[in-house]
Amino acid sequence: MSTDTPDASADNAPSRAELAARVEELEEELADVSAEVGDDNKKMSIISTKGTLDMAYPPLILASTAAAFGYEVTVFHTFWGLDILHEERSKDLKLSSVGNPNMPVPNVVGALPGMDRMTTKMMEKKIEDNETASIEELIETSLDMGVEFQACQMTIELMGYDEEKFYDGVVTGVGAATAIQDMAEADIQLLV
Repeated sequence: MSTDTPDASADNAPSRAELAARVEELEEELADVSAEVGDDNKKMSIISTKGTLDMAYPPLILASTAAAFGYEVTVFHTFWGLDILHEERSKDLKLSSVGNPNMPVPNVVGALPGMDRMTTKMMEKKIEDNETASIEELIETSLDMGVEFQACQMTIELMGYDEEKFYDGVVTGVGAATAIQDMAEADIQLLV
């Protein structure tokens, strides 16, 4: 076998410069695809339906924590959940003393007049003594972290909310179709 004959495939081999250019082109294409796919952008969608003191904390804590971990977070507030986004009403959320088996009072006692006020004051004291963030602080922190709070337009109209009374940064005019689309695109969906 003769080694003097050049390999036919060597004549067709790209030069180093051509290979380097092709590698650079492929890296650019890969970067473009990665940007479109958004591999690092995980999404969380939360639906908040209740406006009591004990039910205001879960969506706010979950939203702010997920945002801290880099999630894109939306929280769709509907029915009484809108009270959480209302600047005045959010400062006066109540805790129901009836229907919660973990309350320190039996339902028959919890149904007495004034018990909701008393259990609310007890919870507010625990929150203060524990130095837990207020609803307002959690909303402001979440908004600063990029959480999108959405107010259900149907509920705004049904319940007669004044859109100007929501915290600055709350998105109004959002319908159920938008919330469903957001949930369909999310990696994590929660109903609170």
